[in-house]
Amino acid sequence: MTFHYMGKYSGDPESLPHGEHEPNAVKFREPEDTKKLGMIANGIAVALLIVTGVIYMLRGRAAWSGWALPLYLLSLVPHEFLHGLCFRGDVYMYQNLKHGMLFVVGPERMSKGRFIFMSLLPNIVFGFIPFALFLIDPKLRILGTFGLISIASGAGDYINVYNALTQMPRGAWTYLHGFHSYWYLPEE
Repeated sequence: MTFHYMGKYSGDPESLPHGEHEPNAVKFREPEDTKKLGMIANGIAVALLIVTGVIYMLRGRAAWSGWALPLYLLSLVPHEFLHGLCFRGDVYMYQNLKHGMLFVVGPERMSKGRFIFMSLLPNIVFGFIPFALFLIDPKLRILGTFGLISIASGAGDYINVYNALTQMPRGAWTYLHGFHSYWYLPEE
């Protein structure tokens, strides 16, 4: 994996690195409008914050940790780096902080399983593991608060996992093209 920082994203999906489309590739069924997709992801994030927040309060019976938000902000680049580690080739990171965007793209093809793992890895490392440690020991409230924020912030990644699980048949491979994912069945 070779990681490239590309700077500010221009807003043009065609400016993102991508390879040629596979014959008979099928675009994931997802909203065309990135604002609509963002609204769906935000709704999922709020729901996850409520659910994990209730669990936190029931288990911890403690105040939120004020250190969790700065810790979360420090984890944003490592979050994207963990996505990037799942690629074998070139990975490109972009940001547009004005619109709250930080993301990686890679033009390579990957199996359904690797795509799901790539989508979930940062959420497992920064979300589910710290939150689980808090559930085991409620004195670790900084991990609990950090974990619940990180779990909720992975909403866009969970949408990708849902799409892969519900749309890709067994043996399918996927790739990114702009902001959209496509799947195809490789020729035998």
